[in-house]
This record gives sequence, C-alpha cells and structure tokens, in this order.
Amino acid sequence: MIGRKTSPGFLVLLALGFLLASYNLITMSVHYKAPKGSWLAERAGKTNSKYHVAVTATDAPYSQWQCRIMYYWYKKVKDLPGSDMGSFTRVLHSGTPDNLMKEIPTFIVDPLPEGLDRGYVVLNRPWAFVQWLEKANIEEEYILMAEPDHIFVKPLPNLAHGKNPAGFPFFYIKPADHEKIIRKFYPEENGPVTNIDPIGNSPVIIEKTLLEEIAPTWVNISLRMKDDPTTDKTFGWVLEMYAYAVASALHGVRHTLRKDFMLQPPWDLEVGRNFIIHYTYGCDYTMKGELTYGKIGEWRFDKRTYLNGPPPRNLSLPPPGVPETVVRLVKMVNEATANIPDWGES
Repeated sequence: MIGRKTSPGFLVLLALGFLLASYNLITMSVHYKAPKGSWLAERAGKTNSKYHVAVTATDAPYSQWQCRIMYYWYKKVKDLPGSDMGSFTRVLHSGTPDNLMKEIPTFIVDPLPEGLDRGYVVLNRPWAFVQWLEKANIEEEYILMAEPDHIFVKPLPNLAHGKNPAGFPFFYIKPADHEKIIRKFYPEENGPVTNIDPIGNSPVIIEKTLLEEIAPTWVNISLRMKDDPTTDKTFGWVLEMYAYAVASALHGVRHTLRKDFMLQPPWDLEVGRNFIIHYTYGCDYTMKGELTYGKIGEWRFDKRTYLNGPPPRNLSLPPPGVPETVVRLVKMVNEATANIPDWGES
C-alpha cells in the first residue's frame, strides 16, 4: 500500500494548529496497574478486540533486516491460541518504495521536511503515525505500536481495555526527575508531573481513535523538545519517548503498566511470561559466560554490528552460563534467517 504525498506546508500548519490546541486540554486521569491476581490482570488476553501491528521503519539495511525477522515471528505466532493479533503494517517513512514491498505489508508515508529532524531519525515516527492513521484503511479498533527490534516470543493478547492503553514501564523514563524541563511542555494547570507515565510509544497497545487524538500532539511536542537545546541535550535519544508520554498526559490518558509486555537482554535473565524480546542492548560475554557490558566480549551479539547489512545465518550460540534470554534471542534470530528467502543476498 502506498500513501499519497504530504506537502511540507501542511506539516507546518498542522504543527502550529496542534501547538495551540495542546495546552487547552483539561486533563482528568486515572492510573491503572495490573498486579498479579487482580481482576484487570485476569481480563488481560481475554478480549476479542483485534489490534493492528504497526512498525515504523526506514529503507536502510539496518532497519530492513530487523523488520524481516520481526515479520517472520509475527506470522509464526499470529494465529496461535491467546493471540489478538490482526493485520501487520510496516509504516515506511522514507517516502519511496523499497525492495521489501512484496515481502512485508507496507504503507509509504513522507519523512519530515529535510533538515527538520536534525539527524534524529526517530523524530519521523510520530509524523509517520499521523499520516498512516489519516490515510490508511485500518480495520482493527486497536493499534500495537512496535519497533523493528521486537521479536514476539509468544502470542500477544490485547492488553488494552477501552480508553486504557497498555504500555511498558522504562526504568530510564523519569518525568519527575526532570520536572523543570517537563513543565515547559506540561504546564502546572494540567496537574502533577506524576500524571506522566514512565513509557515511550512502543510497545503500546492503544485504541485507534485515541491514538488519532494523541498523535498530532506527539508530533508537536517532539518538534518543540528537539528545538529546545536544554531538553534536547537532557533527553537525547529518548526525547521522542518523553514526547509521547507528555502528549498522552496532555490528553488525560494513563496507561496500564505491563512489565511482562517485553524483556530486554542481557538485563532480563529469564523469558518467563513475557511476550516480546527487545534486543536494543548489546550482549557481550566471556567464554565463561560472564557479562562484559561496555566492553566487546569474546562472544557477542549486538544489532549495531550489522548497520550496513544483515547478520549471517547460523550465528554461534552463547557460551554456557549466559542467561536464557540471550540464548533464546540468538536461536530465534537463527530460525528466522534460516527460513527467510534470499537472506543476505540483496
């Protein structure tokens, strides 16, 4: 699927319009959590509401090989018991078709006007969602916002309930620790900073109509944060995550915080009941199975090793003593690459 072009002028008008609208919101929020054994935890996964899996991506080789692995595992678990997965879309914000159009369902949107992201490519994510939500025909009532470096460990139920989306709590997203900065974008009349969830936009399962309301504000806050030198320096590569958290709070939205949404090797040691592996961190170990994080190990798996092309098939497994999460990750990468046609040939 290919979306129509959007002019830079429209983007400017959109940003200005939502800049004025964002701060007129009156927020009333209730924060839900799902402790073990609670009625909300019991309801999780028992909804019949399908969600659409959406991953924003570029046409760079680094993004492409991760999307191929992700899509392989989506297809493997989509129709298994316990799944509420609907359709899948790679929202390609490079503006033109690439060589994966026939392999992965893709919707093309425009990148931000040249120079606006100032080298921070993730700034295109909220703008991509605005365009996709406006132009695409999305049958499901819910959206899972995912990333290329997500692997589905098992079928993922719909963890959201009506106007209560589900998100993953990141230990490094701490709005209260940056209140002076946050108040530039979330004024005191909107309520305490604790109204802002410690999340990013991914993974999040959210009602489509709710995301349609939040996404333009998310674009606006992202651009304003990037334009503020102090905010940009403080938040760095997680700026867009803070922008989504703030935008949600401006709309009075609180997320059910689900730690079982995903795990992150090498810090999480057991797969347990988690649904997604997020392999954003490098995994470096000695041959004795000792973690050497920050130092290249005798054995390693780091996605950044493969910036210019995909990893080879049949990667070596970790040495004895390495956590099961790392072993599972490499085995899942190996299975995907062994079964994806023409792996590494383009």
